Amino acid sequence: MKGVFILATKDNHALSVQEMIVEKRKKRKAFSMDRIMPVVLLLTACVSVLTTLGILFTLLFETFIFFDRVPIGEFLTAQKWYPFSNPGSFGVLPLISGTLKVTIIAVIVAVPIGLATAIYLSEYASERARRIIKPIMEVLAGVPTIVYGFFALTFVTPILREIFPSLEIFNALSPGIVIGIMITPTIASLSEDAMSSVPQAMREGALGLGSTKLEVAFKVVLPAAISGIVASIVLGVSRAIGETMIVAVAGGSTPNLSWDITSSIQTMTAYIVQVSQGDAGYGTTIYYSIYAVGFTLFLFTLVMNLLAQYVSRRFKEEY
Repeated sequence: MKGVFILATKDNHALSVQEMIVEKRKKRKAFSMDRIMPVVLLLTACVSVLTTLGILFTLLFETFIFFDRVPIGEFLTAQKWYPFSNPGSFGVLPLISGTLKVTIIAVIVAVPIGLATAIYLSEYASERARRIIKPIMEVLAGVPTIVYGFFALTFVTPILREIFPSLEIFNALSPGIVIGIMITPTIASLSEDAMSSVPQAMREGALGLGSTKLEVAFKVVLPAAISGIVASIVLGVSRAIGETMIVAVAGGSTPNLSWDITSSIQTMTAYIVQVSQGDAGYGTTIYYSIYAVGFTLFLFTLVMNLLAQYVSRRFKEEY
């Protein structure tokens, strides 16, 4: 054996010197990776936290500059939003009204359809049907929102105008319906995951007591999965509130403080898009107004998420 030495190991397996060297290098490499990976993961987590803090700091700093020029009382209570007029009016209520109108319509469309789809996939569909339907449904979540926007403007709006002749070309109803269609896969998919995690023994026990399959779905599975269902609805609503391109294309750019869903509106995100296109110079009051509007949008999302966590914890404790 040309220079190959055989050594006995504890397992009575013979290892050559070369094999022992390779094995030692592997152990050293594995040990090094065990020491390096926690540091890499920590740095990754720190980057995420620092990025979030940086965004929040920038948002707060620019918002404070805006409120140095525009009283916060006017911003919160004034009923007109005309930033490009002279003098400008910066009452955010019309933008909030437009955002809430679109979001409420989207929720009315998405929640029933999403929950019905989740119940079918979880309780009634066969494994084969689930494998086919769920991926097809989730494709909707990957469609670019600009496509949804033009779909709302060129397809949904003309159909709605045949039903409601008074409906304007730009309105709140059409983008609200399309946003509801867009967030339906999110609610359906996450709700179905929550329902599927309910133990099968709970279903079998209810069926054994004489319940029908529909009663099991509504009286056993839904209450047991309510925490995940609430989380899915909140995620969908958050996406509806923050949706930009659909409302910018099909909703219009007319901030109105009303609950009329047939007329043109402007949401908070649509206004940010309008100003970001170059309609206002850097350092002007209009420029800083997009940060104030963005901070208002951030507060809406934060309060909604805190409320969702409270509701989820309460229902989770009950069940």
